[in-house]
Amino acid sequence: MLAVTSLAAFLVFLDVTIVNIAFPDVRATYPDVSLADLSWIFTAYNVVFAALLIPAGRLADARGRRRVFGIGLVLFGLASLACALAPTAGVLVAARAVQAVAAALLAPASLALLLPAFPPERRGAAVGLWGATGGIAAATGPALGGVLVDAFGWRAVFLVNLPVVLLTLVVGRFVLVESRDPDARLPDLLSALLLGAGVAAVSLGIVRGEDGGWSDAVWPLVAGVGLLVAFGLRSARVARPLVEPALFRLRSFAGSVAGYLAFSAAFYALLLANILFLTAVWRYDVLAAGLAVTPGPLMAAVASPVAGRVADRFGAGVAVVAGGLLFTAGCMVFVTGIGPDPAWLTAFLPATLLTGTGVGAVYAGLGTAAVSELPPARFATGSAVGTCARQIGAVLGIALLLSGLAAAGSSFEAFRTGWLLMAAGGAATVACGLVVGAVRARPVPAPVPVSQEESA
Repeated sequence: MLAVTSLAAFLVFLDVTIVNIAFPDVRATYPDVSLADLSWIFTAYNVVFAALLIPAGRLADARGRRRVFGIGLVLFGLASLACALAPTAGVLVAARAVQAVAAALLAPASLALLLPAFPPERRGAAVGLWGATGGIAAATGPALGGVLVDAFGWRAVFLVNLPVVLLTLVVGRFVLVESRDPDARLPDLLSALLLGAGVAAVSLGIVRGEDGGWSDAVWPLVAGVGLLVAFGLRSARVARPLVEPALFRLRSFAGSVAGYLAFSAAFYALLLANILFLTAVWRYDVLAAGLAVTPGPLMAAVASPVAGRVADRFGAGVAVVAGGLLFTAGCMVFVTGIGPDPAWLTAFLPATLLTGTGVGAVYAGLGTAAVSELPPARFATGSAVGTCARQIGAVLGIALLLSGLAAAGSSFEAFRTGWLLMAAGGAATVACGLVVGAVRARPVPAPVPVSQEESA
């Protein structure tokens, strides 16, 4: 079960970053499309994914996690095929939006299926592997994408999803057990619309600031914040809120959501910054740059199960604090040890090993903390809130990075300033880990079985 749900998480987060490396080739395929219009290949995925995560989590709780997971997988495979075959840029953007809908169905349902299968003393390690899978996928995207684009062209970055989807569907049919909250009802529809529109508007405003034009981003940001405030007020008044305000009174949950936001802003900005730095300053080609950052995700893969066991024994906050300190230290090595002349072995490699280890530890700890005190009926919802915060943080971090680089002309000093700000994000993550504290996973009852007829 862990392998199946982790594969789904890998797919979801891989497609956040793997397209970055293919973008120059995509642009060459559609030369008559403006750069601004073509950038919706990224924006459509990020905005739709972030906006639908929490409603999709509640849908999984109410209608069955296995059912929603299966629908998401099939839809993701079909959308990936449509992306690969897209005859026009408009079709490609539309297919990316559908792919994001599928990703929103997959992410919370996969974690909700996983959690009841492990006893409390092993749940942190399981969540650590699941949570770190997303970070590993995001960090692996540039290297894998570089290899695929170099060998087969940009359409291969979408076709690679198909065998993974098929394998996950086949194995999942035998190992996944349907479960749902027997008392669940679909949440207030207006709350879902307010949250989705608010997250979409905030994300759109952030993306609009990427080119340095933050004046154009003000109104979407203001509208988005207003919609989110309205969502919060309505959630406190309706009988079936989308996200119960009481969840945020749990220190571990609130601290993990804040940690997802702060750390993802720093982490996703670092991923893109390092690729841009290697290609623009050190003049690496795309394939070499992708391979140069690969040790980071390898360290995340090693660190995540270790950090999960640390969370089981000493509490999730310990893993988050340790990971945040390692990530901050790695960013400071970038700041102090990297220069305009290539020094991959002596400076870049040690820094990326530190940050990669930090990524594995932080996401393992945050994944455990987000659901550790929640009732089983809210596993999908809780993981969806954390993943939504993670996605908004990613959009924010990348937008701020690109805005700063555009203003400074992608100079070496601009990258150094960016690394310093990423170190500050790591320090903020440490503070969130302290808020989370030594919380551990609680026992949960076995999943409520669903008959063959109900799950069909």
